[in-house]
Amino acid sequence: MKDGQGAIGRRALLRSAIVVAAGVTATGAGLGAAAAGERRPPAPPLPRGPKSSPLWREFTRSPYTHPQIPYVGKAGRRAGATRFPRLPVVADVKRYGARGDGSVDDAPAINRALAAAGERGGGTVTIPPGTYRIDDVIRIGHSDVVLRGAGSGRTKLLATRNLTEIIGKYGSRYGGDKSSWSWAGGLIWLCPQERWASLTAAIKAQAWPFEGWTGNKRDEWRTLTTVASARRGDRTVTVADGSAVERGQLVLLRLADDADHTLLQHMAGGGPGPAAYNWPAMTKLTSYVPYEWPVRIESVRGRKVTLERPLPLDVRPEWDPRLTTLAAPLANSGVEGLTLEAVETPQSPHLLDKGYNGVTFQCAYDCWADDVVVRHVDNGFGLVAASACTLRRTRVAGRGSHHPYFCREGSHDNLIEDFVIEERTVPAPAGTQLHGINTEGLSSYNVWSRGRMEMGTFDTHRGMPFASVRTEITVENNGRHGGDAIAGPLYGARFAHWNVTVTNGRAGLVKIDEIAPYSVTAGISEVTEFDQIDVPDFTGDLHARLEAYGTPEALRPHNLYEAQRGLGLG
Repeated sequence: MKDGQGAIGRRALLRSAIVVAAGVTATGAGLGAAAAGERRPPAPPLPRGPKSSPLWREFTRSPYTHPQIPYVGKAGRRAGATRFPRLPVVADVKRYGARGDGSVDDAPAINRALAAAGERGGGTVTIPPGTYRIDDVIRIGHSDVVLRGAGSGRTKLLATRNLTEIIGKYGSRYGGDKSSWSWAGGLIWLCPQERWASLTAAIKAQAWPFEGWTGNKRDEWRTLTTVASARRGDRTVTVADGSAVERGQLVLLRLADDADHTLLQHMAGGGPGPAAYNWPAMTKLTSYVPYEWPVRIESVRGRKVTLERPLPLDVRPEWDPRLTTLAAPLANSGVEGLTLEAVETPQSPHLLDKGYNGVTFQCAYDCWADDVVVRHVDNGFGLVAASACTLRRTRVAGRGSHHPYFCREGSHDNLIEDFVIEERTVPAPAGTQLHGINTEGLSSYNVWSRGRMEMGTFDTHRGMPFASVRTEITVENNGRHGGDAIAGPLYGARFAHWNVTVTNGRAGLVKIDEIAPYSVTAGISEVTEFDQIDVPDFTGDLHARLEAYGTPEALRPHNLYEAQRGLGLG
């Protein structure tokens, strides 16, 4: 099928799939039955016997160490908890001066209410129904603070200014007039106060602030204890000093690369292909190591430390493994029940985004968004050095965006489920780019589940992300990936695309068995290569798997993430 042929049929197929899979509400919210307040039914029992996928049966025999399928059963807030906490209401924005009629700038009042809640130790800040004009960033800088509207169809924040106007031009690695607001920052920005201060100082200095978990000053973070050798999938590790850590503590597992770049090779799956990469030339990729993985400690018994999640990689002495402190993260904070709508302006040319961005989580852990819509944005929902967060019932709508969802700078173990990317309401201006569900920068163990994409693609944006899952998604596959050669390979090991319906028959970035190492493409509809055709980053055997090609309806289990949750491991 040529691109552009059969558009009516594809749209009809996509919309029929939406009705069946997402259950569009009578209000038009398009977020499923849960948007109307109904609870999501429990996942059906796992299929058993000969009808289940051979790959799935193989996975269940070695779930933590399977060579192609990552274990993501603990992705998301609180290792995948299905309910978000209901923190007590401590403030209403109208009590702080917000009007909600669109006549004045309500951002100061909203931010005063959020700051007051944080200074009291946390709680929920409510925004009653109405339209609230905001001329500034809405900041959540304290843990245990929730911003809750009356529902995405009833509470609207109308953003009149972009981040370039509000904060300034963000110094870019690319130099010139390029804008780093293309992949950072949000008009609702969840970021700890300490990190916010260092970011804004760097922005004012026109410098590039490294955005990972430890920022530009990595050497200042304190080592708690070193870690003995362990294998990917282990949940209990041996440390040199068990008295240096405690139950419930959030720590950073730090793995440094060696001179031969064997850590990066390990992330790529190992073998002669990755060994032959010219790693030193990938200067942007090598700036992302050491690999930093935040994790909460579940128990300490002598020198035995049990972690909330299984190890994402092997732990080897040559990588100087250690548990360290990290920038104090934002934890247990969320945004619920509102629409953020920017004034409608044309989408900017590629890498010149002005920063009409939606909701961004930065240095956030165990945080969430629920029933949130962003409209007319440059970039929709961002995860920047954010881990263990859940985005549920989110939607990107309006004139079209550069990155509807972006996941970068070492973001791990996040869950994006019941998400929607709507078809753009105006044609794309010349020189703009459309990506889709983006991941890059050594991000790992992230999940996109139960999604409907009326445009975009599976944007693995170089920077060698690895070990992630996209499952039960319907996509009009018309976007493109990005990333420069200095950012490294498109894929690391263990990407799984599981039950994907492609409504326009385009293979690129969805059928990955001929491009991604140690990967799985299972249960996708029949597709053809056209428009964007990539080649593998190395020659030789990719050790990739293909199953139930052309017959997604025959694939069992239907949703890889939910099936892993159903195993009840750990």
